[in-house]
Amino acid sequence: MATPTTRSASGLPAELAEATRDDTALRRFLHGLPGVDQVGVEQRAAGLATRSIKKASKLWAIDTAIGMVDLTTLEGADTEGRVRSLCAKARRPDPDRPETPPAAAVCVYPDLAECAVKALDGTGIGVASVATVFPSGRSSRAVKLADTELAVRAGASEVDMVIDRGAFLSGRYMQIFEEIQSIKEAAGSAHLKVILETGELATYDNVRRASWLALLAGGDFIKTSTGKVSPAATLPVTHVMLQAVHDWYVATGELRGVKPAGGIRTTKDAIRYLVAVREVAGPEWLSSRLFRFGASSLLGDLVLQRRTQLDGHYSAPDYVAVD
Repeated sequence: MATPTTRSASGLPAELAEATRDDTALRRFLHGLPGVDQVGVEQRAAGLATRSIKKASKLWAIDTAIGMVDLTTLEGADTEGRVRSLCAKARRPDPDRPETPPAAAVCVYPDLAECAVKALDGTGIGVASVATVFPSGRSSRAVKLADTELAVRAGASEVDMVIDRGAFLSGRYMQIFEEIQSIKEAAGSAHLKVILETGELATYDNVRRASWLALLAGGDFIKTSTGKVSPAATLPVTHVMLQAVHDWYVATGELRGVKPAGGIRTTKDAIRYLVAVREVAGPEWLSSRLFRFGASSLLGDLVLQRRTQLDGHYSAPDYVAVD
């Protein structure tokens, strides 16, 4: 593991701590990051997406992906009954095959987090709650903190916050940095995932800057999207974010996670992301501790494909609950 020799009182290597000293230093650091080669990252993402996986490895990949799913419902019509049903699916993705791995977490709104916590008690499955005025991220810091505290009081073990994209695109980087720090403090022991909403950031350079900004401020994960904006997760954007956490590890020795969310619906898509994780960040990231899928329909297809691998024929969707 990387071990930088000079660290500040904050625990960051000195050059990174200097970047957070004030708004001017932070802006200088973020705009001094190497530019992203758009053609290069898109070609690499496309090339890695063509990799084929043999049968034994495919079953491992499917089980790994199932164990990385944050099974999500974030609709205005959500009810406690729907959340309990989702928790049952997270516990037993394939009721006929109890050896199927459980999902990593269930992700809900703060007011439904307590229901999910009760339904998942003793399972080891996390409860993630969106917060900070999801999905817009537009309100006062006091309201965002209250939203976070509501989720944590309800027992959420993970908090998915959203940054104010308007502030980011206006260059108010220190505002976002301080906001992430304050949400991190309010979240306490809960893991903090910082949603960048990459579909609104316009360029890969902005994705890289937002990724580093979230990492500098203490985000445990960087997450692509709310799932409410198109485009949501894409392979090239995820490559940029995976490179950011890899570079962060090289600079600090700290492992931080990545969560693509929105638009990942098939096993083929999930495997493409797992290949990217291994090749861009490294094999250490092939764990739910450092990589998640934010999805609602992906789990059903993974279960169908798992049955296909084991049975040698395709199972009809009637036999598996598919959202």
